[in-house]
Amino acid sequence: MEKFAYMEKYGYEQLVLFHDKNTGLKAITCIHNTVLGPSLGGTRFWGGYKNEDEAIEDALRLAKGMTYKSAMAGLSLGGGKSVVMGNPEELRKDSIKAEAFWRAFGRFVEGLNGRYITAQDVGTLPQDMVNIHKETKYVAGLPGRSGSPSPYTALGVYKAIKACCDHTYGSDSLSGKTIAVQGIGTVGYALCEFLHKEGANLIVSDAFEANNEKAVKDFKAKRVDLDKIYSVDCDIYAPCALGATINDETIPQLKCKIICGAANNVLKDAAVHGKTIHEKGFVYAPDYVANAGGVINVYYELAEGGYNEADSVRAIENIYDRISEVLRVSKETNSPTFEVADRMAEKRIDAILKTKSIYLRK
Repeated sequence: MEKFAYMEKYGYEQLVLFHDKNTGLKAITCIHNTVLGPSLGGTRFWGGYKNEDEAIEDALRLAKGMTYKSAMAGLSLGGGKSVVMGNPEELRKDSIKAEAFWRAFGRFVEGLNGRYITAQDVGTLPQDMVNIHKETKYVAGLPGRSGSPSPYTALGVYKAIKACCDHTYGSDSLSGKTIAVQGIGTVGYALCEFLHKEGANLIVSDAFEANNEKAVKDFKAKRVDLDKIYSVDCDIYAPCALGATINDETIPQLKCKIICGAANNVLKDAAVHGKTIHEKGFVYAPDYVANAGGVINVYYELAEGGYNEADSVRAIENIYDRISEVLRVSKETNSPTFEVADRMAEKRIDAILKTKSIYLRK
């Protein structure tokens, strides 16, 4: 990847690599855009990257998604993301080493002087955020405040699924609908709770068998192998694991009408696969609109006057209306939903950027 060319093409501001020899920390922080406010995005800790370039590419894609996510959610935040390379399970075996590791990362975040605010993401825990907070105030989603973003992300996705159903079937009821949930981590499990309570039939698949077993036990879900989740007969496919699951190999297998989940970057190549699913008649809820519940909740932790859960939940429930608007415009203009959402996000960023030409005395 030609990094400067890529950053110029997609409007990135900053890409930073952090390394701490003493703890073994290798971290990448990307700031995409700060027009609307300081960049915010979780820290992903994952051992599956083949090399540094793959980790950097993931950080870049995720940071851009956070810019659009915050813009579409109406937040005064920009987009950023951190990716940490390493083995989360190995680090958690030694609490002292883990504390030093995350405090080192916190010091690097502090060095960005508020341009980037971090939070919990895949592979990180609330205690990791506590350790980061020992070195910087630029961390959100702390215990005792807004807490884990996972249940709020799930709430937003649940509302997005209902909006998609209303658009597709003329009713937002999920009773009797069959929903294939890929990934039963903290977000996927919380989503299943919402869906099960409304009477949906669940099909689940997760890389960790214990997660599958819990979903089968708690929600009477049907478990299928990882490679079978795409081809099951269902009304809705809900990707809640890692991204790029809508691609050349999976699209021909899909038997659903709706694609709506919590995963980021669901489309492997938006320009290609977003157009393909549109042409094939799938109803797709753009991921960064559907899964914005977590960042909305974190934003309310940062609000003046302190965290108010009721205000946060009301804002998250508005995801229903934003998805409905995207789907309506997509139908009226015969445009893929990802293009509609991108244009809406870019329009807001451009409008706010122009207001900043108005002089204010400091």
